Amino acid sequence: MIDKIKQAIRELTETVHEQATAFGDSAKERGYSIIDEWIQIFPRLELYKLEITSFSLGVAISPSIEVELVGQHADFTIERLQQILDETRKNTALSLVFNTIKTAYTMHRKTCATLRDPLIVKIKIKLSPEVRVFIGEPLIQ
Repeated sequence: MIDKIKQAIRELTETVHEQATAFGDSAKERGYSIIDEWIQIFPRLELYKLEITSFSLGVAISPSIEVELVGQHADFTIERLQQILDETRKNTALSLVFNTIKTAYTMHRKTCATLRDPLIVKIKIKLSPEVRVFIGEPLIQ
């Protein structure tokens, strides 16, 4: 009887291990797929005067990349951002980046603070992408 229980526990452990491995492989594959989709937009962001200044790759069960881009405030007036958004509305990734920039400028304007150079856009791509916009050199990393 005890041997049967031990055997059942071993089989259950093996099944859980196999499922965890499959899930990990699936997450990794999905992560690389998302990263590949985003990699394709970086040349387009450079066309809009956002220069890549930093690029990193994190390899784990859920891989990620982190990219920092720098631009000038003069290139991203509200009117210009709206024009860019109109041009990129069919591309979810580009729209996300430029909507985040527009929102950051809108919120920053409400603070009545001075615009500090440079405009920094940090994009972290993982299973759920994250876009951060900095106006001025960030002290908090």
